[in-house]
Amino acid sequence: MSVTLAQFRRTLGEPDLRPVYLLAGSEHLLVIEAADALRARAKALGYVEREVYDADAKFDWDELARAGSALSLFASRKLIDLRLPTGKPGKDGAAAITAYCQAPPPDTVLLITAQEWSKQHEGAWVAALERGGVFVPVWPLKREELPGWIGARFASRNLQASPEALDLLAERVEGNLLAAAQEIDKLALLATDGRVDVGLLEDAVADDARYDAFRLTDAALGGDVARALRIVEGLREEGEDAIPLLGWILNQLRLLQRLSAAGDNLGPAFRNERVWDSRQPLYRRALKSARREHWEACLAQAARIDAIAKGRRDGEVWRELERLVAAIASPRRAAALIAS
Repeated sequence: MSVTLAQFRRTLGEPDLRPVYLLAGSEHLLVIEAADALRARAKALGYVEREVYDADAKFDWDELARAGSALSLFASRKLIDLRLPTGKPGKDGAAAITAYCQAPPPDTVLLITAQEWSKQHEGAWVAALERGGVFVPVWPLKREELPGWIGARFASRNLQASPEALDLLAERVEGNLLAAAQEIDKLALLATDGRVDVGLLEDAVADDARYDAFRLTDAALGGDVARALRIVEGLREEGEDAIPLLGWILNQLRLLQRLSAAGDNLGPAFRNERVWDSRQPLYRRALKSARREHWEACLAQAARIDAIAKGRRDGEVWRELERLVAAIASPRRAAALIAS
């Protein structure tokens, strides 16, 4: 059967587990935590032995059948933990999973996790799994669902957050559940009275390098060259690693490249990219200031910086990063700033 994440968690309270589970979705934190919950429940029910398999392109799918037929050496019950990162087992894998599901071995639970998923991934092997097992598709949260998820996460840490704090954190993390979870864990240590308001939230993230990266790209996309360069210099002086910062800039440049392909029809593009309403004016301003070719040139410069950072090209990482940030903020000067 196919169930929601909430329904799946309720099934874990049943007297025993189903023979097969498939947890699949691109919201990695949700998939990981759901799998952890299943493993914990399996251990509590006596599935003490655990065998882990990574089903990459070179995986021998006969291993699955052997794992199912092998007697447990340490316990009467066993958990087979099969990681299928792409969600695509291929012809041999689909056949192996289907065969396993048609005659699952006793006292054994097969857990399959996939961190890429869409409707196109579903096939006959998923249908075979659903007939005797549980399929849990984990879809990305919608923008309007994120504050509720954050609120529930606060509650699980015995914290009460004001509505304004919920909205602010949702805006800051922009759909990144892992970032939200990390911030909530940090706030759990800082909120001595169990309450989180906007002031505490802002103070907590003031020195966070991730949010410095957010402020940097906001300044650059807003055309504020001086402020953007001050943030770069501050991060450099604090000894921050340039690679994570470059990663966030790359994320934003790729988003701008995709948005620029939409032309004047930005409304649907913003929805497809899950861009928050409050941030749309910033992207509109940047897109109005430059054509798609500019963002592609900036992406090429980012690739050069990455090569420098990894020792494959000569140059000074922070200097080239400053040039890239200035080019993003001032497209008219880009040709001089990022010429190859």
